[in-house]
Amino acid sequence: MSDNFQSHQRGLESPADCHVAITPSDNAFINPRPRALWCQTAGNLALEDREGNVLNYSVTAGQILPFRAVRVLATGTTATVYGWE
Repeated sequence: MSDNFQSHQRGLESPADCHVAITPSDNAFINPRPRALWCQTAGNLALEDREGNVLNYSVTAGQILPFRAVRVLATGTTATVYGWE
């Protein structure tokens, strides 16, 4: 498959080109760490940042969170989320 942008440097402002379903876990880190999260279903997300801080977000289906979470915790998460890298 050809890619007209193959020779361009990819930056954080570039669109994602890989996606992965995220299984919430209180122990496992997201690997690889996504550049953004996309919410498949509405609900709550318990997200951990690189400093270990956890905040709960109420999200709607189709919402994009431009946040590089290290973990989506099972405890407190009811939404379905995908990672974009």
